[in-house]
Amino acid sequence: MISRRNVLGLGLAAGASGVAYATVLEPRWLEVTHTAVPASVASPASVRILHLSDLHASWCVPWSLIEGAVAAGLAQNPDIVCLTGDFVTQGLDSDTSRYSQVLRRLSAAKPTFAVLGNHDGGSWAGARGGYPTHQAVTRLLEDAHVELLHNRALAVELPQARMNLIGVGDYWSDQVDAPRAFRAVAPGGSILVLCHNPDANELLRPYPWQLMLCGHTHGGQVMIPFEGPRYAPVRDRRYVAGLNRFDGRHIYTTRGVGNVGGVRLGCRPEVTILNLPLLSR
Repeated sequence: MISRRNVLGLGLAAGASGVAYATVLEPRWLEVTHTAVPASVASPASVRILHLSDLHASWCVPWSLIEGAVAAGLAQNPDIVCLTGDFVTQGLDSDTSRYSQVLRRLSAAKPTFAVLGNHDGGSWAGARGGYPTHQAVTRLLEDAHVELLHNRALAVELPQARMNLIGVGDYWSDQVDAPRAFRAVAPGGSILVLCHNPDANELLRPYPWQLMLCGHTHGGQVMIPFEGPRYAPVRDRRYVAGLNRFDGRHIYTTRGVGNVGGVRLGCRPEVTILNLPLLSR
């Protein structure tokens, strides 16, 4: 016969197991995803992109997780690496040299490009006890030999074809300057946009691009059955996670590697591999 005490004990054990899973296991359980971006026209070549975002180096994101994400991504042999912001949560700790060494593994292996997120410095971060400027994170990326694309374009010559990379500033910090970013786009070739927050899509709608890579949402971070994402800090929830169409092109929002608050549930950290068809020169 099952007593009330036994039922209570089972309930407490199940609750404790659930908490342990959401705070210890799942936040460190990396998933490598592979996504093929549909081609608008027939393409003889493609580029393999490693997309990492929201590393969120902090008390609740161990170095082992960030290092594991880097290793798992490079094991997929990408052509280029794209990092879409939120390298920190509140700020960098004293071990900045270790962080730059981890990121340098990427840049030493493949061309590596980045944009900044709302936690990486600026008006939004400064108002919440973070960095008022980008200086610290910019220096980290420089030390790691990562190319920062802050409202600027860069033409990248790949063996397959030329690709134009566009990076824009953070949406929440009111630093998206699309006219400046697209001013120097080289004619011909594919155009890939790096943008931390997918809500910037309307600001970028008038400009030509095939694919926009985003982070920021953590994929919702906590998924409640029959309800959906509990944490999704975006206006348009169509772009919380994964590959989605937008105005005849695509936005990919990765679930990211790190988190805020140390919890993930039904939303594992993600190392993203994308196969993007290249347009001819």
